[in-house]
Amino acid sequence: MNVLLWILQVALAFTYVAGGFYKLSQSALLASQVPAVKSAGWRGLGTIEVVGGILLIVPAAVRWMPSLTPLAAAVLAVEAVGLAAAFYKRYSLKLTPKNPTIWPVVMGVLVAFVAYGRCVLAPVK
Repeated sequence: MNVLLWILQVALAFTYVAGGFYKLSQSALLASQVPAVKSAGWRGLGTIEVVGGILLIVPAAVRWMPSLTPLAAAVLAVEAVGLAAAFYKRYSLKLTPKNPTIWPVVMGVLVAFVAYGRCVLAPVK
């Protein structure tokens, strides 16, 4: 279980850091495409994703305050649900390639599993 959680943590950290930097650098473009979230909102989401992605790895890897890892995962799960709700306002639940609602839901489920795993199944000590 520990190996699976580490693989998920690394993959999610890479994805969240990359997505966060994109949101930070392209916030005006994203705000024009998704009017439910303003430019400052995209920058805030990007900051949360970059910091959360870093906290998915660093505290557990160096074993300094490892309780930050499941906390960061839980915050990212809540952020993913909020982003899915913002997308849901504009898109339907139809599963099509142009519907971005499914991606935050999948990411939220995976990061929630990491939070649960690091709290209950295989905590880092």
